[in-house]
Amino acid sequence: MSYLLSKDAINGKMGKAILKLNGENHELFHVKKVNADAEFQKSDFKVVGTNKVQKRVTGVSYTGTVTVYYGTPYFQQIAKEYNDNGNMLEFEMMVENDDPTADVGKQRVALYGCTLDRIPICLLDVDADALEEEVGFSYRDFKYLEEFTDPATLG
Repeated sequence: MSYLLSKDAINGKMGKAILKLNGENHELFHVKKVNADAEFQKSDFKVVGTNKVQKRVTGVSYTGTVTVYYGTPYFQQIAKEYNDNGNMLEFEMMVENDDPTADVGKQRVALYGCTLDRIPICLLDVDADALEEEVGFSYRDFKYLEEFTDPATLG
């Protein structure tokens, strides 16, 4: 019986996120969490001869969230540009998982055509030792620039 060794579980703290805005790369040192999802839309597919209702994929929607410590200026710049000029700036994001202790290597994913869905305009919280903001976004496409490999050893 083979199983994943604990050393090959990816440490979520090991990596980085880079935001590309107006042609400039900015490492998001303030980032706490990045999550990008692909949600597949499906429709019912019924055929004569069976009562089973199958599902057919008809599209996909790409959305995500970035949680950062409050004070990260880049997302506010995008919101301000839209507010002032009606211009929704697109950005790109590259997310890297790089745990040097794991045999699976690192993974780098690029998200293209990102636009804001939701952003806090201002925050105050009497109970917060450190303010955080969650920024919602959607994106048009993605590409794996580097992928994990199978672990070199299994238990």
